[in-house]
Amino acid sequence: MSKGLSLWFAFSSIILLTVSAIMISYSGWFAALLFVLSIANIGWGFVIRAKKERQEVRSAASEPTS
Repeated sequence: MSKGLSLWFAFSSIILLTVSAIMISYSGWFAALLFVLSIANIGWGFVIRAKKERQEVRSAASEPTS
């Protein structure tokens, strides 16, 4: 995964978790929704990283080594 994409997932996850923590004092349901979105965002980042790594392995394996 590129550094920019990694930074995006890290930053967006921190923002979502921060807003979720702030919303606890206002609305528990909205805070729970933001928390679920935060976890989904983190999971999506792992999925994208795994796909990128698989593509790199496949492209390295298909290159001729002569």
